Amino acid sequence: MLMGEFQHSIDTKGRLIVPSKLREQLGEKFVVTRGLDGCLFGYPQTEWEKLEEKLDQMPLAKKDARSFVRFFYSAATECEIDKQGRINIPNTLRKHASLEKNCVIIGVSTRIEIWDEQRWNDFSEETEENFDDIAETMIDFGL
Repeated sequence: MLMGEFQHSIDTKGRLIVPSKLREQLGEKFVVTRGLDGCLFGYPQTEWEKLEEKLDQMPLAKKDARSFVRFFYSAATECEIDKQGRINIPNTLRKHASLEKNCVIIGVSTRIEIWDEQRWNDFSEETEENFDDIAETMIDFGL
């Protein structure tokens, strides 16, 4: 299970250190793509394959489904961890998540999320303020 919160800097070439606690579970190669809420999602190969199966079942006749699949796949890239424990994030993905210097990498069960530090802090602060209300709605999901 991927979990935890880690701060790292991205360099001008788009290289970002993957925290050692996450590397083993992600594997030497994993997929990074556009995420929701202005971050990036990173999936170990096995989780990416499961997601692909679900995306392949999306109804082609539905415009929203086509748009989502196109947008999700079009920026997806296989990342390989180098000897320094870094991955190279393409410019398209850096722009999507506004990654310029300070980043936060979080483990979210079966994926990682890569956030611009300020965007993460804003999201985290807002969520913390509303956490009790959010928790109440989780009963609808059986939690």
